[in-house]
Amino acid sequence: MKLTIPRSELHRGLSRLQAIVEKRNSMPILANALLRATKGDRSQLEIAATDLEVGLRGTHGADVSKAGSLTVSARKLFEIVRELPDEPVSLAATSNSYLEIQCNRVRFTLAGTAAEEFPTLPEVSPAALVRLPATVVANLIERTMYAASVDETRYNLNGVHFELLEDGAKIRMVATDGHRLALIDRQVAGGANDLTSGVILPRKGLAELKRLVDEEDADEIELGIEGNSALVRKNDVTLTMRLIEGEFPNYRQVMPKATTRRVTLSSDALSSALRRVALLSVERSKAVRVELTSGHLRLSANNPDLGDASEELDIDYEGESIAVGFNARYLLDSLAAFRTKEVEFCLEDELSPAVLRPTEDPDTLAVVMPMRL
Repeated sequence: MKLTIPRSELHRGLSRLQAIVEKRNSMPILANALLRATKGDRSQLEIAATDLEVGLRGTHGADVSKAGSLTVSARKLFEIVRELPDEPVSLAATSNSYLEIQCNRVRFTLAGTAAEEFPTLPEVSPAALVRLPATVVANLIERTMYAASVDETRYNLNGVHFELLEDGAKIRMVATDGHRLALIDRQVAGGANDLTSGVILPRKGLAELKRLVDEEDADEIELGIEGNSALVRKNDVTLTMRLIEGEFPNYRQVMPKATTRRVTLSSDALSSALRRVALLSVERSKAVRVELTSGHLRLSANNPDLGDASEELDIDYEGESIAVGFNARYLLDSLAAFRTKEVEFCLEDELSPAVLRPTEDPDTLAVVMPMRL
């Protein structure tokens, strides 16, 4: 393998892999990036990495004088390229699987391994891919993924449930960790009925997808689901993720059937008040008392070791008084994901969960279970 590639392209390709490469040493090869240079109609360098659950590969235009492949440490190669001057970079593989890196008057030799030892990444079937706007995909992820469980023992909650509604005209994504739930619906132009419905997309894979759709050149992505894998393509970048096996809980059962007490508040004002009051909440539970009274929403917290705090917000409410306890962090996470000026805060009774909705988006909601105070 021998080639020359712009430093910016090489840096961009390697930076995408850093959150994927396996840090544990159970399979040392998973800490490596695969470099494969090809000649032909289009000379290019393919850069790939996988942890066996999530894989990513991208192709980058390069001046290839000799085709070939090898793997090297993804992190160390990235650190080297990051420090190089902004000049074309020459890469060459030696017979003993070392990678020679040269840029202007800088030279490195990096130990590598044969490409044959690298795991095979799933191939994309273009016929099975559906086009979705990048902005829609970003919205679906950021308004749900925060509620996915990080408890590895609850494997079926370690991702986001993906399903189709209205014969594929609408996409729904739902996440829950058992204490709170996030749901969002989005209309799609059509063709989504070709996708498999009722699958669980892993949290790590969605985090990588979010990075892709947030890139400046992201206009739309192609999404497909085949077997036990989800496949995403954006221009010359392909992302694969293994679906989470297991059954997602019946989330409709925890959705409140009615919320008779509804108030509209400034998201910034509510977030600021929650953060202030939570400073004196019990560290482990972050419990905050939310009390609705005529004309006011009162937040309070008490910590026997520190003291107490309270704050009142003016609201348009004339109903019966009610007081419910909630984890302040769960409420704050929902408000941060909404990114909206105003939010509708809905309650039914002391034992029912709260429902939060952005006022301008009825197809997004968050459900937060109550706490005993």
